[in-house]
Amino acid sequence: MAKEVDDAETIRHVIETLEQKYPQVPREELEAVVNEEFGLLAGRPVRDYLEILTERAARKRLKLKKAAKKS
Repeated sequence: MAKEVDDAETIRHVIETLEQKYPQVPREELEAVVNEEFGLLAGRPVRDYLEILTERAARKRLKLKKAAKKS
C-alpha cells in the first residue's frame, strides 16, 4: 500500500533540494516553479513518485531558463 503523501512537505523538500543545486536562483522563483510543476502533477492517480517528478520537471525548467538567458 502506498504511503500517503504530504503535499506541503513534498513541495518544501523539492524547494530545499533545488536551492542547493541552484543557489543563484531566488527562492521566490524556485517556489513558483516548484508549486506550478507540483500542481500539474498532483492530480495524477499515482502519487508515489510525485516528489521526484516535481523535482525533475522544475530542474528542467530552471535549466531551460538559464540557457535562454545565455543566448
